[in-house]
This record gives sequence, structure tokens and C-alpha cells, in this order.
Amino acid sequence: MASSIFNTLHQNHLLSITLCKYSSFNFLSFSPFLFLSPPSSPLIPHSTLSTKNHEISSQPTNFRTKKENASGVSSSKSGSQVGRRQTVNEGSRSTKIKPFVTKTEKIPKRGSRNRKGLKSKKVESPEELKSRIGLDKCCKKGDVMGAIQLYDLARREGFKMGQYHYAVLLYLCSSASTGVVQPAKSGSGGRNLSSFELKFSSSDNLDNTSNKKDANLIENHDHSSEIQVSEDIKKYALERGLEIYEQMCIDKVPMNEPTLTAVARMAMSMKNGEMAFDMVKQMKQLGLNPKLRSYGPALSVFCSNGDVDKAFAVEQHMLEHGVSPEEPELEALLQASVEACKGDRVYDLLHKLRASVRKVSPSTAGLVVRWFKSKAASRLGKSKWDKRVIKEAIESRGGGWHGQGWLGKGKWSISFTNVGDDAICRSCGDKLASIDLDPEETENFAKSVASIAIKRDKDSSFQKFQKWLEYFGPFEAVIDGANVGLIMQNRFIPSKINTIANGIRQKLPSKRWPLIVLHNKRVAGMKDSVNKALVEKWKNADSLYATPTGSNDDWYWLYAAIKFKCLIVTNDEMRDHTFQLLGNDFFPKWQERHQVRFDFTDVGPVFHMPRSYSVVIQESENGHWHIPIASDSENESEVKWLCITRSKSSVASKDSIISKPEVKSMSKSFH
Repeated sequence: MASSIFNTLHQNHLLSITLCKYSSFNFLSFSPFLFLSPPSSPLIPHSTLSTKNHEISSQPTNFRTKKENASGVSSSKSGSQVGRRQTVNEGSRSTKIKPFVTKTEKIPKRGSRNRKGLKSKKVESPEELKSRIGLDKCCKKGDVMGAIQLYDLARREGFKMGQYHYAVLLYLCSSASTGVVQPAKSGSGGRNLSSFELKFSSSDNLDNTSNKKDANLIENHDHSSEIQVSEDIKKYALERGLEIYEQMCIDKVPMNEPTLTAVARMAMSMKNGEMAFDMVKQMKQLGLNPKLRSYGPALSVFCSNGDVDKAFAVEQHMLEHGVSPEEPELEALLQASVEACKGDRVYDLLHKLRASVRKVSPSTAGLVVRWFKSKAASRLGKSKWDKRVIKEAIESRGGGWHGQGWLGKGKWSISFTNVGDDAICRSCGDKLASIDLDPEETENFAKSVASIAIKRDKDSSFQKFQKWLEYFGPFEAVIDGANVGLIMQNRFIPSKINTIANGIRQKLPSKRWPLIVLHNKRVAGMKDSVNKALVEKWKNADSLYATPTGSNDDWYWLYAAIKFKCLIVTNDEMRDHTFQLLGNDFFPKWQERHQVRFDFTDVGPVFHMPRSYSVVIQESENGHWHIPIASDSENESEVKWLCITRSKSSVASKDSIISKPEVKSMSKSFH
């Protein structure tokens, strides 16, 4: 009797989960393709697997292995029903998976050292090697059905699978459950599977070829190889994926971030945001660090369902755990806020986009247009405000925004426009600001650079430089001596530094010599009389600092320019690993405001001074908004802007005002 009841429960186990615990799934209006990185594996010799891998395209929709019942679960005694953990509701006869929570076990790393200090090698059994190779091949081909067949075979043969095997299986099942499987490409340098990741992005962007570059931040991803799966396979992959996850819990296999993110994506395919969010919360309980992709499924479901408060709860959880949302996440939150007419949320999101994105994608611009054309937007705002308070707020924030809320009343006028080199908006006549870091940001930025430099230098050499600056500063400009002197690339020419120093000082209010930062090896190599005279001239002007051996002079000139809020003369694009350590919070905004590039011509040096305005979302003291739109063009003068003003105060020309058909065209993908 007990056996009969157990078999009946087993056959209806996952179906009950789907029908009783989760709501029916309607595909999301955005973010259906949230891929996680396939787990990487050590390099192993390729061999032929006896079990045939089935391509998804060639599989019948009712695919089952010989010993599987109608639920797709093996009926063998060694199958996944043995020891199944379940919770039974006597009234509704529904079952649900009990989340598996335990501390992560420490697994010895491949090639770790034993107690004697000798490097030990992990020896894989033939079955483990065979299973690993087979799953690798399935992952490369996007063959979810072949991977499930290997899983069933392993269960029948009593082979216990490890974390890697489960991670690959859950990755494929979760991908198929969303409707698209992306095969992984072969890696190199000791990896059979190379990592690729499709971050949270809107389906609107995926439908628009011109926006794919902005929406999809992918490594090793080829859209042409995406495999669309049928509804039957989607349902089957979801069913088997949940079963495989439960078996992983039963086997007490340690969880990792990719496996829990895969389960969250399966929850997304069922439109169950609570379950997807629970997977992220479990990560912290297990001592795992969630990634941006981990939050995507829950955020996707809540935004799609219009659960604005829950969506922002996910964002708050992200921020509390050191994960910053990017434009696709902010765009999703913006769409939910616009549709719910949450004006305060929209205002905050515009400022978050200003701080992190700068130029918005066309799809985000479409949402912005929708908001400002809405009745809710026209009703919000102050009719009176203290201009002095607004002006002080703008100055304290470095310019370009005040953050005091919507200003003005009435309908908004929206136009496409350009901004001239004089920083004047061609539509409303406002002058855009050149935005610098605010005092707190500047101080934090300088501390960050100093902290990195001190850790990398020896004998307190950077701290000596800080004291030197306190004594001889301030400076109005700093010169990256190595970059200027090596402008000819093949050899170092000190006279070039002197030419640039003379040229830039003529543009400075004080006409004081700029600070020249140069490595001491370069200074020591300037032995001929002409170059020695240059060194003496720079020293007499207190404008030369020779960085010591073993130091990176990049940190020195960068710190000085930040500390004194002055110009930095260099053609260095500042894109290498040195500057990547600084992150994207302050650095791009600071670089745009302070870097001076240069060229040498027959008539002397030509300096490319910082733009007279910043290409970033701006909020003026009279309540106007200017929002730059991203494009493929790298020419800042060609950037298209949204000029958004209250109708009564707008002086926009009729030709530039966005018409209703244009608004509909920009927003059609959001209806």
C-alpha cells in the first residue's frame, strides 16, 4: 500500500509542483534570456562517448529514455525517486521541493598540495571522466536532451554525480526552460568550456538589431547558434531540471552560485518571483556571493508582473550585498515605475541612470518619452521653489543636477536636439554644465587611488610623494612625462615634455609650471648637456617629481591631478588593468572633466581641452532635463539629446518637437 502511494506521488510529483505551487507562466515582456556562465572544467583528453548525444533539433517532443515513465523520471530502483524528500499536503495532495540549506563543504582544489608539500593529482574514475566529457559535449552543442539522457544513464548505473555534473545539467535545463539554449564554445588554455554570460536584458532590445550591442553584454556568444526549443521541450526541461535540483539536495552536493541561479531561472520560467528571490537569499546563507545575473530572474518577474515594491526590494538586496544594477536592470525598474505611475521612483531612477549609465540606450529613451508624455508626469512638480536652495544643491553636487524633485507644473514638451561646442542646447537655449565630482566623491576617489598605490609601492615612497605635494602644491596641471616623451613611440624625447609644459602653462590662470611626473630611470638617463639643463630648469621651478624604482608612475600623476582638481595632460586612454581597478563609479566622469589630449604640429602643440559640457543626463535649476542617447558614433558633437521642458517655458522649435507618431514609434516595443 505504502509503495503504491509512493509511486503515485512520484509520478505526479513535479506536475503537482507546477500546478499547485506555482502560477501559470506567461513569457515576460523582457529578459527571457538570462544565461549564466557554464561551469569551467580542467582540460581533459577528448574521447568518444558510447552514448549517443541527441541534438535538440532532431529530438521528438515526447522524448523519453526506455526506462522512464510519463513524468520523465527513471523507474529504476536506483533512480531519482529513491530517498526523495517531499512535503505532502493531505488535502490537496500537492508536493513541493524543500529548499536545501547547508554550509558549503570545502572541496580540495585540483592540484592542491598534500601535507608533505607535494602536489597531488585527482584521479577521475572512468565513469566520472566519461560523464564529464559527455556533459561537456552536450553543453557545447546546447544538447539538453542528450545531457538528460546521460543523467538518466548515470542514475541507472548507480554513478554518483558531483557538483560540476549538476551545474552543467541545471544550466542546460534552465536555458531550455526559457525557450532558448545557447551552446558554449570550446575554450582554450586548459578549459573545455569557456564562460559566456548574457546579462539581464529586455526582449525589446533583442528584437531590435541596432540595440543588441547595448543590451547584450556577452563573452563568447554567437546569436546565430541559439537553439529555439518547442513548448514541449521547455516544459520537459523545466520538469526534469527541478527533479535534478531536488536530487542534488538529496545527495547533499554543495551548492554554488551557478546552480542556484539556474534554479532561479527555472522559477522565472514559471513566473514565480518569490522562488527566484529565495534562491538568491539562500546564497548568503551558504556563504556564497550573488552576482548581477543571480538577481535577474526575480527582478524580471516582479517588474513584468507590475510588483514595483517587490522589484525595488530586489534592488535594495543587490545594493546591500555590493551588487550594482546596470542599465538593463534600471530600465526594467523604470518600465515598471512608468506603468505604475510612480513619479518618485521615476525621478530616482533618472538620477541612477545619470550616475551609472550617462548616455541611455534608445529603448530607455523610449521609456523616458513615455513618462514625460503621461498625465501623471504633468501633474507632478512644485509650482514654487527656493532658487537659492536649488542653486546651492547644484554647486554642492559638482553641477548638472540638484536632486530636489520635479520642478514646475503642467505638460512637458520633448524634442530631439543637439548641443553645440558652446554647451548651448539648440532647442531650449539652456547652457549645459561641465560636471565635476562633488567634494565627497573627490576625497573618496583620491583615497582609493592612494590606497592602491601605497599597497603596491615599497619603502613608503608614495607617502613621501603625498608629503611632497603638501609642501610644493597646489598645481593647476599635471603632465604624464612618459606618455609625452614617448610620443614618437620608438625613443624618449625630453624636449617634447618641455614643449608641452610650456604650451599648457600659457592656458593656465597662474601661468605656473605644471607638475611633471617622470620615472627616475628616465631622469637619470638624461645625461647630455641639453637634457641636463631641462632637468635643472624643471627642478628650479619645483615642477619635477621623479618616481622611485619599482613604482608605477601612473598612480602618482593620477593622484596629484585628483587631489588638486586640476588638468592632466596625457594621451593615455586609461583603459588598462591599472585604471580598471578604480571601477566605473567616479573615473569616467573625472576623466571627461580633467584630461587634456595633445598633438604635435609644425606650428607647435595643439591641445584638446575638456569639453565645455558633460555628455551625461542633466537636470537644470529651472526643472529642465537633457538626456543624451547612445549611438554607434564616437563623435560627441553628433550625440542626439532629449530636451525636456515644461510646455509654458519651452522655446523649442516646432521642427524639433517630438510628434505623437514619433513617441509611438519609440515606445511601441513597450506596449
